[in-house]
Amino acid sequence: MDDETVIRALYDRYRRPLFGYVLRSVGGDHQYAEDIVQETMARAWKHSDQLDPERAGPWLFTVARNLVISGRRKRGARVAEVPLDGRRDPAAETDDIDRVLQAWQVAEVLHELTHDHLQVIVELFYRRRTVAEAAVVLGIPPGTVKSRSYYALHALRAALEERGVTGS
Repeated sequence: MDDETVIRALYDRYRRPLFGYVLRSVGGDHQYAEDIVQETMARAWKHSDQLDPERAGPWLFTVARNLVISGRRKRGARVAEVPLDGRRDPAAETDDIDRVLQAWQVAEVLHELTHDHLQVIVELFYRRRTVAEAAVVLGIPPGTVKSRSYYALHALRAALEERGVTGS
């Protein structure tokens, strides 16, 4: 895909959800939200050779979030503005949004695991089974469950670190 096709696909697919996310993050300032979305797309254009439109969502939302945070820091250096309409500070919502973005990235990485590794992770961490219970359900020895979980967690950690997601 050429750069223009990638950017058009990104814009068509992510513009509205990205705008809604940014709009909430900047307290309803439509113009500022549009500026953030445009800057996010400009940065996507610079990296279009590395982006797959089907999987670029977490990257775009992370860039937008960072732009919003950077803008807040710049505004923090100025005299504080007092909202006249009594709206909540959008900074309080940032933690929830960060958790959603991180969960999205984890889900994306989970789909990259082999089928065997994914099965073990699902049984141990999502269904909260013990190693022995997971072994029975999967029909494999407990030692294999332990081994697969070790390598699956290693693969998850490496893939998440590659994407810039770190544990807190």
